[in-house]
Amino acid sequence: MKLHDLKPNDGSKKDRKRVGRGTKGQGARSGGGARLYHQGGNLPFFRRLPFVRGKGFTPLNRTEYNEVNVDQLADFLAGSVVSPETLEDARLLRDIRKPVVILGRGELNVALKVQVHRVSKSAQSKIEAAGGQVEILEM
Repeated sequence: MKLHDLKPNDGSKKDRKRVGRGTKGQGARSGGGARLYHQGGNLPFFRRLPFVRGKGFTPLNRTEYNEVNVDQLADFLAGSVVSPETLEDARLLRDIRKPVVILGRGELNVALKVQVHRVSKSAQSKIEAAGGQVEILEM
């Protein structure tokens, strides 16, 4: 027996699989293939859809308000005027450029003259029940 007569046992060695010989291209290679949503040069489906910001539909011309609740007005003195300017001085507004709405959370025990852009029905009834009055400003 000589070195050139040596060979491995039957079944101990396998030829490697030759990939991509008949059909050439990206999909014929190991681990190949296009990424998800790839459409071969066409504009992808998700880019053909209209662009929507954030979650859901938001109207472009909506009015955003500074929200102030009735319980936040309890710190004002009886008979005082509550306006956007006085609310800003009390540091209750986030942005002075936005209109102000009074919402009905909490209770009110002092009579105030409230001058704001919008008031909820429950807030208006609580302010008037405490002896105050509500005046709606133009936006």
